[in-house]
Amino acid sequence: MEIRGPLELPAHREDIELTTADGLTLVGELAVPEEAEPVATLVTLHPLPTAGGFMDSHILRKSAARLPALADLAVLRFNTRGTTSPRGTSQGQFDGGAAEQFDVAAAMDFVRERGLPRPWLVGWSFGTELALKYGRDHDVEGVILLSPPLHRATDEEVAAWAGDHRRMIALIPEFDDYLRPDAARERFRSVPHLTQIDVEGGKHLWVGESQTRRVLTEIVAAVNPDALPLPTEWPTARSSAE
Repeated sequence: MEIRGPLELPAHREDIELTTADGLTLVGELAVPEEAEPVATLVTLHPLPTAGGFMDSHILRKSAARLPALADLAVLRFNTRGTTSPRGTSQGQFDGGAAEQFDVAAAMDFVRERGLPRPWLVGWSFGTELALKYGRDHDVEGVILLSPPLHRATDEEVAAWAGDHRRMIALIPEFDDYLRPDAARERFRSVPHLTQIDVEGGKHLWVGESQTRRVLTEIVAAVNPDALPLPTEWPTARSSAE
């Protein structure tokens, strides 16, 4: 069958809870490969909850649905404070990206406690602000920024990454609602090692299967390039042979 839309490929999926330093319980899910150890971990940070963002925002949901099977990746999704999804509601209230630093820290504590390998922060829209503001505080291999608006992360917080050895990759949609490629180059000029990937025809919400596949391909290209190209059919040729 063709891999597209809401199709969920095999994986071990576990409902989890995260506990923040300020005493809140956040709800989430961990998806890991069914028959192999994960080679890396995606810690996903969702779009703005006050605009409908949550752990099931479609790129993050499809990452968890596909990438454990297709790329041997662990995918951690969770609702930041005050955010609701079918999984449930995380305690607390939205704090505009300030107290959410504790939510990021709780996710990274979970990764460390579980011994999950090679964590990367993958932020989308509001989630990129959290990755930029707080990612340097944690043991991650890099950050992947999907449609960064740069509304909350200050120029100083962006520039602080200039002296950091960890990788930074930004996917900038051609027709983004907030930050388009030329403006992104200017705003990220202080971080010479950033890899900016301009996505022709891309939009902020990455709607449509072609945009979904482009985003997932770029994530895997950064984190586990040996898994490319990503199959478009399931079972894959490898799975069929096995």
